[in-house]
Amino acid sequence: MTVVRGHWTPADRAEELNRYVPFEVPPGAEGISVRLLYDRSDGAVIDVGLFDPDGFRGWSGSDKEGFVVTPRAATPSYLPGPLVPGEWRILHGLHRVPPAGIDWTLEIELGPAGVAPQPAPPPRPERPPRRDLPATDGRRWLAGDLHTHTIHSDGILTVAGLACLARERGLDFLAVTDHNTTSHHADLPAAAAHAGTILLPGFELTTDLGHANCIGGAGWVDFRLSADDWLRDADALGALLSVNHPLLGDMGWRQPMTGRPPLAEVWHSSCGGRLREQLAWWQEWGAGIPIGGSDFHRYGRDGLPGQPTTWVEVEDEDVLGGVRAGRVAISADPCGPVAIRHEDELVVLDGGGATLVGPDGEPRRIAGDRERLAAGPGPWRLVADDGSTLAFSP
Repeated sequence: MTVVRGHWTPADRAEELNRYVPFEVPPGAEGISVRLLYDRSDGAVIDVGLFDPDGFRGWSGSDKEGFVVTPRAATPSYLPGPLVPGEWRILHGLHRVPPAGIDWTLEIELGPAGVAPQPAPPPRPERPPRRDLPATDGRRWLAGDLHTHTIHSDGILTVAGLACLARERGLDFLAVTDHNTTSHHADLPAAAAHAGTILLPGFELTTDLGHANCIGGAGWVDFRLSADDWLRDADALGALLSVNHPLLGDMGWRQPMTGRPPLAEVWHSSCGGRLREQLAWWQEWGAGIPIGGSDFHRYGRDGLPGQPTTWVEVEDEDVLGGVRAGRVAISADPCGPVAIRHEDELVVLDGGGATLVGPDGEPRRIAGDRERLAAGPGPWRLVADDGSTLAFSP
């Protein structure tokens, strides 16, 4: 075992957030086990990632104390595969360093190593009845969530468990967007088939200056680059970049960016009464197509999948194509009121007793559970009497 000790200070963090600890992997290595030890009681947070001589091998942030990588298996967050001989590097992301600094110890062991097996997927649940939403000929509306997490970052569920929960809640698709890694992508096909849910590959570019989802595409975008680089590289992958929870405190968007992403997460489970504020940010900044995301990690901490729900009018199950075309609407819940565009009208479903507010600010009371209104460009918000937003249509 190799033991490396060090001390990070606030001055180190100010100079460079991402620090590297190199180590050598000889030819024929059968496994790599790494453990990072430090005192977290005073608020210190060190994120961890791994790079081999050819590039990225995983990132677990501060969620896992240790990890294992072998040619055939790896701890969720990390990529199995050949253990390329040469210099490997462990990334320390100095997210929070207390004033007195933080002592740390790395334990690195080379040799045979085991990876704990993932639990068996839960039984496939029953799905609630599909809702009757009017759609253009050849299309249909699907309900989903474009921001979720699993055990491949700091979530509590396996990919299959998350997909089953989505089905149970009446969702048709999910973007699985674990932090700074693509290790979950290998689990998507089997989990999608098991749950009968469309699973879109994605990941959340996670930095101190803001978060952005890369949705679609099979590659990895380097979170250490600039936001404009993210936009360029996501586009090259055929993926869509979305700025996440732009006003969420120290996780809000502060990244300098000259371009504009094609998507913006204007409705996040943390919004509460700040949804209007986020919509104003979206309009002022000139961001792209508005979407929603629960950012589900674990029960009781975030919204459940589909809180909020992004509705997409799709052809041939092509969720990403529908999003890219802007055929979207957002609702607070998959079973609650929804406002969607159909032909030249806005159709409000299950919104009786709520108030529709358009871009002119004029309130219009909704009487029935299926109303059609002539509607020009939005945004349109369906609002309950307590002021909460029930549905949104751009």
